[in-house]
Amino acid sequence: MTEACSEKLRRLRAEDIPAAAQLSAQAGWNQTEGDWWTLLELSPEGCLAIEVDGHLAATTTLLCYGRRLAWIGMVLTKAEYQRRGFARRLMAHALETADRMGIATIKLDATDQGQPLYESLGFRSEQEIERWSRSGGNGQSPPSPASLEEPWRDFDSLVFGTDRSQLLERLARLNPPRSISQSYLFTRPGRVTAYLGPCVSEDPRPARHLIEECVRDARCAWSWDLFPRNQHAVALARDLGFSPQRHLVRMARGKELREKENVIHAIAGFELG
Repeated sequence: MTEACSEKLRRLRAEDIPAAAQLSAQAGWNQTEGDWWTLLELSPEGCLAIEVDGHLAATTTLLCYGRRLAWIGMVLTKAEYQRRGFARRLMAHALETADRMGIATIKLDATDQGQPLYESLGFRSEQEIERWSRSGGNGQSPPSPASLEEPWRDFDSLVFGTDRSQLLERLARLNPPRSISQSYLFTRPGRVTAYLGPCVSEDPRPARHLIEECVRDARCAWSWDLFPRNQHAVALARDLGFSPQRHLVRMARGKELREKENVIHAIAGFELG
């Protein structure tokens, strides 16, 4: 007689980070252990897991930007535990948490595989979003800028739709951004490629300068997530030798809250917004 498996939905813990990073790597994603640490440290109550017989089987993260917006990401299930409803259970728990906190809007970037689940939970499609990539050397770390300013403290919330300064401050501590006046570009290491974003600029010319300078100085491969509606970003990506690799859909639940995609030349990441 086969013994029943022991399943438990709980918060993600620090000791889960290596297994969580292995889970995202098995899915072919670019996140590092450092990215998982960022999510856990910014939102310890929103990082959720299901363990089976003491082993990490599935994850979902809920990153809250005040009470206006929460972002869902890292919806992952280990291959041998798929089709057991783990993603739905974790999503339902995350949504209950957000509703209890009074979060007005919840967003995520959906793959084709995940979109039917999210639609069944009340999410609606907003716009397309794409991952573009460029091959390079063997390194996965971007170069560090020689100097920087911090204009994003006052400007970013106007573009993103709410205050995400805690996220940007953490990213800046780990990898200082490049900036020109109120235009700025963050980069960070990835598991497979360096990651370009977020990049925000009202004028596409400073954005082009920052991105060209960064990519020119690097010898690594790059990933860049952008809105196809931002034709300046698309044109620049093509000019620099990037090509589209993945197509996702940005989805929302609750009150409408739109970012200014014409000013956002690169997002912070599918798991961050």
